[in-house]
Amino acid sequence: MAEQSIYDFTATTIRGEEQSLEGFRGKVLLIVNTASKCGFTPQFEGLQGLYAELKDRGLEVLGFPCNQFNNQDPADDQAINEFCSLNYGVDFPMFSKIDVNGPDAHPLFQYLKREARGLLGSEAVKWNFTKFLVNQNGEVVDRYPPTTRPEAIRADIEKLLD
Repeated sequence: MAEQSIYDFTATTIRGEEQSLEGFRGKVLLIVNTASKCGFTPQFEGLQGLYAELKDRGLEVLGFPCNQFNNQDPADDQAINEFCSLNYGVDFPMFSKIDVNGPDAHPLFQYLKREARGLLGSEAVKWNFTKFLVNQNGEVVDRYPPTTRPEAIRADIEKLLD
């Protein structure tokens, strides 16, 4: 069996269209599970800032709303999209709400968790705004906990962009 790659996955955009991650080949990806009613929600501002400043150099930020942590994203996709756009000016790709843990975890997050384990080797995503950094070859190179602000990842992203 051929080794799995980030480009083997598809996800539903927040507007309901299927999108292959193949379309992001050659880009540096920052993949984040998001929530609209979380203490870390203001990180949307930092994520949008990174995207705005670095997208022309090849960065894509991919947001995946998730309601698995303390019911902090209960709204439907349309309401989530409006919230992110109106409150944080988000124009990076957002996807339909998914599970990141458990039996219904989205296959992309199953893959990300296997490729970059968390603290003490754990696989589970512990909370909203866990971030996965993927290089231009589609390899998961790092995982950052929710407490890591997007701005703190900038140097790691720029190393991959150069």
